[in-house]
Amino acid sequence: MSKRILVVDDEVALTRMVQMNLERAGDYEVMTVNQGSEVLNAAREFRPDMIFLDVMMPDKSGDEVAEELREDPALSKIPFAFMTAIVTKDETDAMGTNIGGNEFLAKPVKTEELVAMIEKMTD
Repeated sequence: MSKRILVVDDEVALTRMVQMNLERAGDYEVMTVNQGSEVLNAAREFRPDMIFLDVMMPDKSGDEVAEELREDPALSKIPFAFMTAIVTKDETDAMGTNIGGNEFLAKPVKTEELVAMIEKMTD
């Protein structure tokens, strides 16, 4: 059974690349959203098994979207991980992939890292 992954980032090229790479890498059905304000409706419609959420978006930050997801009873159980350019790969090597109780990946993100995070958070 395929896992449904919602990828949220304001960079269209990045979401397309992540979608293509994940669909090639495994049994994943991927939906992309490029506006923070569209995430809740997309999540309700798509019913993802996991969400990758950019931290810095122009219309609504990843933190704001995460809070809305947590407050919505229909969506609060969906695991999510932040993707961010704020933290470097070297910093994640030193401190791990968890900040404030939230999983995250430092950009640029490799397909293997995405797959590993999906498997970690959806099993």
